[in-house]
Amino acid sequence: MAHSSTQPAYSDEGALIARARAGDTAAFTQLVERYERKIYRLARHITQNDEDAEDVLQDSFLKAFQHLNDFQEQSRFYTWLVRIAVNESLMRLRKRKPGRFVSLDEEIVTGEETVAREIAVWDDNPEQRYSQQELRQILMQAVDSLSPIFRTVFILRDIDELSTEETARALNISVPAVKSRLLRARLELRDRLTRFFKRKADDVFAYM
Repeated sequence: MAHSSTQPAYSDEGALIARARAGDTAAFTQLVERYERKIYRLARHITQNDEDAEDVLQDSFLKAFQHLNDFQEQSRFYTWLVRIAVNESLMRLRKRKPGRFVSLDEEIVTGEETVAREIAVWDDNPEQRYSQQELRQILMQAVDSLSPIFRTVFILRDIDELSTEETARALNISVPAVKSRLLRARLELRDRLTRFFKRKADDVFAYM
């Protein structure tokens, strides 16, 4: 959905929320337009399903509208909205994979302080061999291959650029847990991308 050129800046978000609370649906629509792409992308990465992501998008904004008076404004509206969307996404994963899903608030031991990974060095710069669009597609495929608990933290911190504290509030986990999972996600991505580019290089040399 195209964004209006007259859309208020972030500093006017409080006024939009106040108007929406007073029943101004146009004000809430502006909030939807501001964040719908990010929420859809987050839901798509968690659920890995277009239809589920669309449902999460609609249900998240519906719940946000219904519970707007519960928003305390101690954090950004987007952070609060992310928490709703994550919960909606996880509900769909639980329904799809009963008994096999790990909760986002479950403690994860990564051993990050003693991690010693031998990660292959990319012999040639991937940017010299792939276009930006190709690199982005390769990266997002690698992100999609992460488990939900790591994928969600990576999306919020490294793609949506939320702070560590905002990510912790959005996911209702501790700051150390965010840092631990982000490290694990980055390590796994680095490992998978290293193997991908090494395999591609081997394929090239095999045909030379």
